[in-house]
Amino acid sequence: MLKNTKCSVHLIALSQKNTTFETVFRIMLMETNLFFTSEEKTELFSLYRKLIVSAGDSVSKGEIDKVKKYLIAATQKECLTRDVFGKNPVLCNMQTALIVSDEIGMKGSTLISIMLQNVVECGILSMEEVKDIFGEDVGTIVNGLIKTNQLYSKTPTVESENFHSLLISFAEDMRVILIMIAERVNIMRQIRDTENEKDRIKVANEATYLYAPLAHKLGLYQLKSELEDLSLKYTNREIFYFIKDKLNATKSARDLYIDHFIEPIKKKLQAAGLKFDIKGRTKSIHSIHHKMVVQKTTFENIYDLFAIRIIVDSPLEKEKQYCWQVYSIITDMYPPNPKRLRDWLSIPKSNGYESLHITVMGPDGKWVEVQIRTRRMDEVAERGLAAHWRYKGIKGETGLDDWLSSVREALENPDTDSMKVMDQFKMDLYEDEVFVFTPKGDLFKLPKGATVLDYAFHIHSKLGCTCIGAKVNGKVAPIRQVLHSGDQVEIMTSTTQSPKQDWVNIVVTSKARTKIRQALKEIVSRQHSIAKEALERKFKNRKIDYDEGSLMRLIKHLGYKNITTFYQDIADEVIDINNLLDKYLEQQKRDTEMREDVVHSAENFSIAPIVEEEGNSDVLIIDQNLKGLDFTLAKCCHPIYGDDVFGFVTVSGGIKIHRKDCPNAQQLMERFGYRIVKARWAGKGQGTSYPITLHVVGQDDIGIVTNLTSIISKETDVTLRSIGINSKDGLFSGNITIMIGDTSRLEALLKKLRTIKGVKQISRL
Repeated sequence: MLKNTKCSVHLIALSQKNTTFETVFRIMLMETNLFFTSEEKTELFSLYRKLIVSAGDSVSKGEIDKVKKYLIAATQKECLTRDVFGKNPVLCNMQTALIVSDEIGMKGSTLISIMLQNVVECGILSMEEVKDIFGEDVGTIVNGLIKTNQLYSKTPTVESENFHSLLISFAEDMRVILIMIAERVNIMRQIRDTENEKDRIKVANEATYLYAPLAHKLGLYQLKSELEDLSLKYTNREIFYFIKDKLNATKSARDLYIDHFIEPIKKKLQAAGLKFDIKGRTKSIHSIHHKMVVQKTTFENIYDLFAIRIIVDSPLEKEKQYCWQVYSIITDMYPPNPKRLRDWLSIPKSNGYESLHITVMGPDGKWVEVQIRTRRMDEVAERGLAAHWRYKGIKGETGLDDWLSSVREALENPDTDSMKVMDQFKMDLYEDEVFVFTPKGDLFKLPKGATVLDYAFHIHSKLGCTCIGAKVNGKVAPIRQVLHSGDQVEIMTSTTQSPKQDWVNIVVTSKARTKIRQALKEIVSRQHSIAKEALERKFKNRKIDYDEGSLMRLIKHLGYKNITTFYQDIADEVIDINNLLDKYLEQQKRDTEMREDVVHSAENFSIAPIVEEEGNSDVLIIDQNLKGLDFTLAKCCHPIYGDDVFGFVTVSGGIKIHRKDCPNAQQLMERFGYRIVKARWAGKGQGTSYPITLHVVGQDDIGIVTNLTSIISKETDVTLRSIGINSKDGLFSGNITIMIGDTSRLEALLKKLRTIKGVKQISRL
């Protein structure tokens, strides 16, 4: 998270409507004239007046006077800094306060806490002083804001599912998370015109991976949709404006269409004596894009671009009857698509979700999705057993879901004291889990009671096998030390270290226990190999012919039930090899006298060694510094040399390389963040070609396909593999598959192809 310095100026904005506090603003601006531009001063007073109206009487004049003093002190100390986008922290915090007050509905202590955070970080107030002066409630929120900011600075892995949980566990009060969501919404709104593209993309990705799911869980659906839409706008501008233009081109017609669709339904339902609510909506741009990607279809083929929800008032015993009655009325008016019927009335989803989804052909041949449910079913879907985020596929622990659901209900019900309700939810949800950081800030989740040794094996088997201890938060700790949430752990190793049998009793994770036992077996196997080599060397030195059958019979004669124990005794020097050879000669003599057949075992069977081919120059470096790992390139996004990529550890253990903008990237990072490994290209990327597919859209002019193929054929190191073009209504669209070496060649080729007259759009799939 970009550190957005929070200035206490919000507090003044919450003052009562009088000139005294506006005068304070002006005095402050005179004292810090260099910190505010003329435009920022104008905006400051505009925000100030809006905050006065929004906050009302939720903050007393006495509290305003106290914070005013600390605000001026922070300003004079010059500890307020602009963020990476050059935004004024005073204005940013006032904007955030307005979002918190107007769009989330929190006031009072929450707003005071926003203002005091950086006063504490500047050292002007201690946490103890905050609690003494402003109360325990404010102190709890400020402490949570500071802790989560410190936590956030430790790791860039915000897409990890573990990070979501840890962030919430560190926020002792849910208002901290709500403030963070408001901050990110404000940042996303303010960076529309920034030239800092790198940080804007980073902020946008974090909005998608972390903040939007949190907003969704809390029922802040409007803010969630805004975050997702702005994220798509910043990370994939071409797609965003393509969909936006499609929607804008038909907005008035679409609104009119929805009203036209709903009106006759209302009349029929009213005539049937039903009490109901009808909501009509158009999907968000992000939602439309997600559906296009998942269903691999075009904008025009999105069935539920129009969505209608009908919520019926019904007694419990007649719920299904009423829903099917509504279904009958609608399908009498509009023909349904039987393939799109989803009956979760007869058989509810496993998570308890009940509803009837149908897609009908509305006027003008347009498909409209209609959801039919009762008031109770809607409550269940929105708040209860099948909470909306789980219904949409966002997973979460049961305890966390219940907690967030209760917080959401408190926010939605203005008649309750939501602040007191949220105070009851101190974080005891993760009592069975701990979250620890690597020195670089990566985050891992372990079960409660996990030790340093568990953590080492969780990172890598080799690290675990050579672990001699760790530095936990900078202090040396033994392998037995139990870890706690927030610990930063650096494993210490030694080349002379090897797993011990008692390690099995130190660890608590099955993964570590399995790896230790596997390592012990490998140690035994190596010892057996060494013992076998020593025995064979003695045979050679004494010029004794080695006969497998005779040795096997001798081993059996000596009382060994298996050869493993026999070689272990040689390794442990329980058996003297010279004495063994004497007994072997006696055994061989007996075998000769008895003229027994020699029985060969599979002991000497060997497979020809596999010679590894020398890798190409365009190798991948996996997980910071590992080369030579087996990997495959994902077929869903076809990465090529030069693409920003990441690795995904598959169930079979292999690593698949995906582009960071792969259609599946978001889902992989959200659901399986712990299996994501960093990857980057190394070498020069020469001598290798990769298949990629280009999607082309343009005017169906004579010769345009010839022009496309002509340019491709003239490019060196580019091979045309296939081309498929469809033409309709004067437009053509199609896919071209080529073999190309790296992204620089690809960009050069795309630049040339876009210059062809008639080509409207060309993009990589």
